[in-house]
Amino acid sequence: MHRILITGICGFVGNCISNELLNLSLKLEILGIDNLCRKGSEQNLKALSNRDVSVIVGDIRSQSDIDNLPKVDWIIDCAANPSVLAGIDGQVSSRQVMEHNLFGTINLLEYCKRHKTGLILLSTSRVYSSNELANIKVKNSNNRYHIEKSEINGLSDLGISELFPTSSPVSLYGASKLASEQMIIEYGNSFDFPIWINRCGVLAGAGQFGKADQGIFSYWIHSYNEKSPLQYIGFGGTGYQVRDAMHPKDLVPLLIRQIFEPNWEAPKIINLGGGIENSLSLKELSIWCGKRFGTNEVVPSLEERPMDAPWIVMDSSAAHNAWDWGIKTNIEQILDEIAVHAEKNPHWLSFVS
Repeated sequence: MHRILITGICGFVGNCISNELLNLSLKLEILGIDNLCRKGSEQNLKALSNRDVSVIVGDIRSQSDIDNLPKVDWIIDCAANPSVLAGIDGQVSSRQVMEHNLFGTINLLEYCKRHKTGLILLSTSRVYSSNELANIKVKNSNNRYHIEKSEINGLSDLGISELFPTSSPVSLYGASKLASEQMIIEYGNSFDFPIWINRCGVLAGAGQFGKADQGIFSYWIHSYNEKSPLQYIGFGGTGYQVRDAMHPKDLVPLLIRQIFEPNWEAPKIINLGGGIENSLSLKELSIWCGKRFGTNEVVPSLEERPMDAPWIVMDSSAAHNAWDWGIKTNIEQILDEIAVHAEKNPHWLSFVS
């Protein structure tokens, strides 16, 4: 029996991963810790308890909360402030971003050091250089940007690979995750416990607490359903900027292998994302929403959003080659799942904001 602790378990990703693990009926005991700071996350607390998941209301930033955790075999670290604008948009302080995303990770590493516990970090595509991302050369056609031939290392028609530059600036959020990655590698090497780092692209699905600065697929679909006005910000107000999407449950087959095969000779850092086939521009997403929900006001804006990029698609070739991993949930399934949730929860935006 493997005992697994999921941090941020009441958040969208942590909750989804825990439920999918339970659905597989493996020999796993799932525990969780969450400080419930994200509005809406409290609704997942009762549902997890009903599935015999022991959820500790605590904070990974608190050393005493970590010290009181029971011994586990693995930690899946899903706890984070996930906005690329975090610390610069006035919503949270820069100190809070570092405490959530870096200092909390260090507390977990000290725990792993004491107990020889394995650690899997869900990192982010935003560890890649914001300058290099912003300077990706694109051309527009069919309501979206397409990349042009580029000399940037780690960029191809398949997307952004692990070789893409991580040079500063990457945003405070990206820097906190990049620093966490480095500390995890050093602790794992120094104190001999297994580690894996999974750099995830945009995660999306039903029940996500989406906002304009993160969780964009959920936010856009719920806004259309609720007839809440939207804006195409930046890039001339075209809505041509592109992102790929991946459902969190598609992470689970990989997580299981990483837990049960910790000595596998695979790269410690890999990209995971939906890829080109699971990518959409905001304009394309609006067209999809219009067909599903009818028209909605989307206003072009010439405002430029800090740390924005015209095109972010993850190249998951390394994960496929090392782990035979690939996505199972296509973009239509993801969008439909969110839309059904939106129709059942017509006031979702006010609930989570």
